[in-house]
Amino acid sequence: MKPRFHLRILWPFILILVASLAALALLFPLVQGSVFQQAAEPGGQVNYVPLFTLVFLILAIGLMFGLLINIYYTNQHLNVLEDLTDAAKELGEGRFTEIEIPEDVGELPEIQELAEALQKTALQTEEQFNALTKEQAMLSAVLDHMTDGVLIADDSGKVQLLNTAAEKLFKIENDQAIDRSVVEVMRHYSLVDLWEKTKNGNPETIDMELGSAHKYLQVVGISLEKDLPGRTMLLFQDLTQTHQLEIVRRDFVSNISHELRTPIAGLKAISETLLDGALDDPPAARKFLVHMDNEVDNLIQIVNELLELSRIEAGRSNFEFQRNDPCRLINNAYERMILQAEKAGVRLTQECPPGLPQVSADPVRISQVFINLIHNAIKFTHTGGHIHLTAWRDDNKVVFMVQDDGVGVAKKDLKRIFERFYKADRARSGGGTGLGLSICKHIVDAHGGQIWVESEENAGSKFFFTIPATAGGNIA
Repeated sequence: MKPRFHLRILWPFILILVASLAALALLFPLVQGSVFQQAAEPGGQVNYVPLFTLVFLILAIGLMFGLLINIYYTNQHLNVLEDLTDAAKELGEGRFTEIEIPEDVGELPEIQELAEALQKTALQTEEQFNALTKEQAMLSAVLDHMTDGVLIADDSGKVQLLNTAAEKLFKIENDQAIDRSVVEVMRHYSLVDLWEKTKNGNPETIDMELGSAHKYLQVVGISLEKDLPGRTMLLFQDLTQTHQLEIVRRDFVSNISHELRTPIAGLKAISETLLDGALDDPPAARKFLVHMDNEVDNLIQIVNELLELSRIEAGRSNFEFQRNDPCRLINNAYERMILQAEKAGVRLTQECPPGLPQVSADPVRISQVFINLIHNAIKFTHTGGHIHLTAWRDDNKVVFMVQDDGVGVAKKDLKRIFERFYKADRARSGGGTGLGLSICKHIVDAHGGQIWVESEENAGSKFFFTIPATAGGNIA
């Protein structure tokens, strides 16, 4: 940088020098004349002390004024430099809004340029800081709302970041996880082993089951060496629902194959028997044709129930809701199933207290629920058993119950009994598609109600379902 010469700083000193010379030029002849006049007197000698004193005084006064002016300018510039130094410190500490740069920094171009540079740097730094803060907030929001868990660790195995999904997965908050080892946070040897392999630069993917909740995870290890040296990221994708859906799909294929194979195998056996000569024996042929008709009915029932369940699940099934008397719904089901119960040697009874509120329901669909529940009760109740239908009010809903004293349901089957194709062990030996209770659940759900079962083995079962009561008073 080239040195600069500022005349505006020197002009006060030049003015003092000119004034001093002028005073010396004005006063020196007078003092000199006085000195020579005294020397001209008899016995007088030339005394130069007054002349030296005059010169000394003029120089002393000039230096004093010069010193005062120098102190004034120096203090002025030092104050400005102190303000600029404080501003630079605040800028370095990140307090952009607190920076105060003086408007009047004097006439020195260097100080003016320094003040302008600091002001510009402060504005640019604040803009960049705000942009980074906004970007960080956006990235933080994205990470927090991700359904996949994210964990970032450094080379030493210390956790540097844990998003919300990962916090829930490992049951630890981000603040508590920071700077703790991956072993402490993840607590699973497979994940630690994945991190060890990934930090060497090779991406790795594993599938695993984690925790008592049996979450099925796909974990992807990615080295961030290129963008964040010494950092490794583990991405946890929760595939539990996908895994469960795959299990349901496999179960569905297995169950439907099993359900279709039985009637088809029966039809095949009957047709082969008829072709082998049974057609020539009319009584035998008629017997086989009756069996064939039954197997066709079973196939039709499976297909119809599948279609019905598919329509209900897809929301394409039409429900005709209307105000209904709960007792009438129970009585309709009773009248339709009484003969079948008597034929099976089971006693079917009903009880409905008066004054129940009306419910908004599709009577045909609710009748289907009752028939499925009563049919199951008849099938699993021994001869001489009892099935009872009743209802009562519970706050703003009506609870319906189908109770039997049959074989009951095992505890392990209670949670899955309303799944498609699911059959309890005792039900596997009987007929049915395993879709009836699933259809019941979807119909009740469509009415805004709930369905559940209470049962013990060899102690009977109680199936309950609710339907919300309509606005208004009780039935007259």
